[in-house]
Amino acid sequence: MLSQKIFEELSNKISETIAASPVRDVEKNIRAMMASTFSKLDLVTREEFEVQQEVLARTREQLAWLESRLAQLEGKPGAHGDDDQASQGHS
Repeated sequence: MLSQKIFEELSNKISETIAASPVRDVEKNIRAMMASTFSKLDLVTREEFEVQQEVLARTREQLAWLESRLAQLEGKPGAHGDDDQASQGHS
């Protein structure tokens, strides 16, 4: 128990020392520099990426349905679609 308390006190002292030292300023400067660099890059958030991924998946599904429907209307063999799909909201 005594060693745990000593460890916690030592940890707190080290944290206080670092917070009051130039190391803290260096960390802030590095974070600011990294944020500046990242803002110059053409990056997107994970959330934005996932939304675009979903949009692309829906677009691909719709394209496949439209290709199938076009093939059916043109009377091409191998067209796999029927008028029931039109009632599912694809038009």
